[in-house]
Amino acid sequence: MKVRDIMTSDVVSVREGTPLQEVAQTLNRYRISGLPVCDDAGHIVGVVSEYDLIANPDARSVGGVMSRDVISVMEDTSVDEVRFLFVRRKIRRVPVLRGQKLVGIVSRADLVHELALTWVCQICGDHERGAAAPESCPKCGAPSGHQATAQPPVGEGADVGGTHTCPTCGQHLP
Repeated sequence: MKVRDIMTSDVVSVREGTPLQEVAQTLNRYRISGLPVCDDAGHIVGVVSEYDLIANPDARSVGGVMSRDVISVMEDTSVDEVRFLFVRRKIRRVPVLRGQKLVGIVSRADLVHELALTWVCQICGDHERGAAAPESCPKCGAPSGHQATAQPPVGEGADVGGTHTCPTCGQHLP
């Protein structure tokens, strides 16, 4: 799965000269914890977070508090790579770029949302999306063999619901 599949495309951003009061109001209005900072051409120049605001109460504008070392990803970056970035770098969001332009943002909440909607067949490893697990796997036909992605797939012939048969040929497995 790629970042373009889970990113928020309607990105709220601010400019370097935006007053901190306005940034605080924007964060509060949208119930988000950080914003990309862009120039007039839509290129990302920084990120501002709640922490930046409370750590620098005397600053006047975003330019004085934002983080300029921005870790960003491209639309075709895999979700697993983003998960790795979040964990290893201890960051909460990454701007998504197409060339030099900001086209989206991915947050930890987006990854958690994706985990909640992705199911993996414990027999064949097929991934399906939905609010609930499918009654049977569309790929191999195994009944209720899908588990939430928090549990890793165990592969073909695995013990799911007490069955010990190969889903492909029907042969009994030890």
